[in-house]
Amino acid sequence: MRKVYLAESTLSLSAGMSFGRRLECARLLDDVNVDVICVCPACEEKSDEILIKTIARQTKNAVVSVPVTDGDCEKAYSAVRDAAKPRLNIRYPVSVVGMEYSMHLKPEKMLDRISSTVKKARELCADVEFTALDATRSENGFLERALNAAKEAGANVLTVSDEAGEMMPDEFGRFVESVRSSIGEACLGVIVSDRLSMAEACAFEAVRAGADLIYTRCAPGSLPRLDIMVDIISARGESFGVYSEADVTALKRATQMIAYHDKANDPQAAAHSAPRAEEPKTLLTAQSDIQAVARAATLLGYELSKADIAKVYERFMGIAVKKPVELKELDAIIAAVALQVPPTYTLASYVVNSGNIITATAHVVLDRQGARVEGISTGDGPIDAAFLAIEKLIGHHYELDDFSIRAVTGGQEAAGEALVRLRDEGRLFSGRGISTDIVGAAIRAYINALNKIVYREN
Repeated sequence: MRKVYLAESTLSLSAGMSFGRRLECARLLDDVNVDVICVCPACEEKSDEILIKTIARQTKNAVVSVPVTDGDCEKAYSAVRDAAKPRLNIRYPVSVVGMEYSMHLKPEKMLDRISSTVKKARELCADVEFTALDATRSENGFLERALNAAKEAGANVLTVSDEAGEMMPDEFGRFVESVRSSIGEACLGVIVSDRLSMAEACAFEAVRAGADLIYTRCAPGSLPRLDIMVDIISARGESFGVYSEADVTALKRATQMIAYHDKANDPQAAAHSAPRAEEPKTLLTAQSDIQAVARAATLLGYELSKADIAKVYERFMGIAVKKPVELKELDAIIAAVALQVPPTYTLASYVVNSGNIITATAHVVLDRQGARVEGISTGDGPIDAAFLAIEKLIGHHYELDDFSIRAVTGGQEAAGEALVRLRDEGRLFSGRGISTDIVGAAIRAYINALNKIVYREN
């Protein structure tokens, strides 16, 4: 029996999904034994790097695959290196149109680019994938040369992507069979388009023809559906000598939740679908009772006592009489009024050095019930360095579930409010910090959440 690997791409495609929802989706995928979790590129946005780092640290079973943009292997690897199974994905077009109009390169130069980038990635990471974009429109012979150039340079996974989406299942099967014969025993992946509404059929034909890795998505879209592919393999895989290790039972519920989160960030999809009874509302109003607020807090991941729910509801009503309250605002209310405890740690001082030509460093000093403790760390930016410094001085790593900053006053001296959510043994603890310095606000928010965890542990 040959194993079929499943790669899930929702987190790389849903740019509008919130930080917290992406972390929850990654956690669900890891729990149901999806083989590869594809994340967004490590672009200029600092939040993207923090997101990838957090997903990498929390993922225990799946490969975390990050695409390399503009050949910047170092940046991509820096974001994913803490994963148990990190992977760099080098993606280049192999059709004439893609090479000349997107990359402005002739075929021979494209081969050189593929080889040099894959070699650079392999020096950093043991697991490197090369994805041949627009592979079905590549000229005769060039696709084989491109794939073998990547293989010789060190890529251990070779993927062909069908952007055109015009092949019937039997045609795509023959295409994959020819690719398989040209690359030998390397792991072969396929990205199938659903342009003709036959993505699942084409993907399974690819499996029959020798493909090892299938790219999927939990929500309807341009890729085969994850749950449908698992159903097909479960029902007919044995007949063709293939199997998947995905947890079929748990996967159904997980894909429904991820599909809902994905749809919630697609206004067009939401507008054309009737709401289901079990789907949570995203807005709370003055007409919402305390039970509705408690359910919303549970949806955010909190387990609050009756006393804390009462405090949250009182603060919530003060805002709701003026305007509807979004879940993100409710999150900030919970951070401000719930689980308030005597502080074990208070901030004494911090020094952060950062710039575009130096590695960010942070020195944080905390007061722990009369004793001074300090931590020093480097990081990818001042906030990451500060959080790592705190982890060093307390000697523990807590999973960062969410992090956000917003301005609460105007002008050049605007105060920033930071919200940090830490997860400990499955429970969420949120902290809030305000300062005219956003790094200071973030540190205070982290300490606020940390004090709640320590209080519960004691």
